[in-house]
Amino acid sequence: MKRELEERVSRAVSYFMEGYGCCQSVVLAFSDLYGLDAELAKRVAAGFGGGIGRLRMMCGAVSGLVMLAGLDCGQTEGSDRAGKSACYKVVQELLAQSKKANGSLICAELLGLNGPVPMGDYEASERTKEYYKQRPCAAKVESAALIFAEYLEKKNGQ
Repeated sequence: MKRELEERVSRAVSYFMEGYGCCQSVVLAFSDLYGLDAELAKRVAAGFGGGIGRLRMMCGAVSGLVMLAGLDCGQTEGSDRAGKSACYKVVQELLAQSKKANGSLICAELLGLNGPVPMGDYEASERTKEYYKQRPCAAKVESAALIFAEYLEKKNGQ
């Protein structure tokens, strides 16, 4: 893999370790490729943390993959069915790779929880050494960033 892409994968993990959410970390690592400045990338990806609003549904890192796929190949005309289909194909391929690598796309399952949490439990977890020891999130961020980097490498014929 090209050094630049390896650095982006490493950067995604670093962003997570700085306290950014899984989705933010994955999107931030690649956002500049699409003309998306860091502040806007952080904001647009913020609500996807904790498995979407801390509900433990789709993994934030996986949501980041979906967002990046949209930035990379999303259609811009509402009537462009072929463009929508092409983007959906890329999304499904990326998600299939993530599921194969991680066993699930669902945050609660990745964390070993018994399903999503109820509405109203929205307090973000404090990032402590214990938090990082118990959570597989940094590895999921790395996995998602690696999957996207490999997609870009393959797409660009490198």
